[in-house]
Amino acid sequence: MITRRHLLQISAGAMAVMTADSSLAQEPSEQAVFFDKNAPVLGNAKGNVTVVEYFDYQCPHCKTMHPTLMKVVKEDGNVRLVMKDWPVFGDVSVFAAQATLGAAQIGKYEAALEALMSTSGRLTHESIEEALTGRGMTMKEIAAAVNKHFAKISGLLDRNYLQAVAFGFIGTPSFVIGRTTYPGVLDEKGLREAIAAART
Repeated sequence: MITRRHLLQISAGAMAVMTADSSLAQEPSEQAVFFDKNAPVLGNAKGNVTVVEYFDYQCPHCKTMHPTLMKVVKEDGNVRLVMKDWPVFGDVSVFAAQATLGAAQIGKYEAALEALMSTSGRLTHESIEEALTGRGMTMKEIAAAVNKHFAKISGLLDRNYLQAVAFGFIGTPSFVIGRTTYPGVLDEKGLREAIAAART
C-alpha cells in the first residue's frame, strides 16, 4: 500500500516531465486537448463551448481566478470545463496534482479541487493533506487510488505538459477556449467575451 511518503517519492520521479525537451511537443489535436478521457470535466459535459484550463494549485492567479471561472461556467450553463493540471511550481505541485487526480478515481475530484483552490499561500505536503482530509478524504484512500491508476495519472500529466509547451504557454493559468489560446488571467468580462467568441 502506498503511503504519503511513497507519494512524495513518486512525485519526485514525475518531475522529469517538467524538464523534458520541449522539441518533443507536437501540435496537439483537438481530440487530445478537448476530449482526453482521463482529464476531469466540470460544468455541462454536453456544453456547446469547451474551456480548457492549464493550472497549478500553487499558482496564486489560478486560485484568485477560480471562483470567477466557476461562476461563469455555472451561470452560462452550456460550458464544458476541462481541467488540465500543469504543475510548474515543483514537486509539491506535482504531489497536489497527483492527489487530486487520485481523488478523481474515487469520485471526489471536485471536493479535492475546491479544497486546494481555497488554500492560501504556498502549499506543503502537510497542508495538502490537511486540506483534503478536511473534505472527508483520507490520504490512505487517495494513495491507493494513485497507486492503482499511476500510469493513467502520470500519462495525463505528461500530455498536459506537452500540450502547454506546444501552445507556447509560459505560465499558469492559461486557456484554450474554442479554437483560441489565452495565456494568462482572464477577468469575468474577458472570460465571457472569449466564450461568446467561441460560439460564433
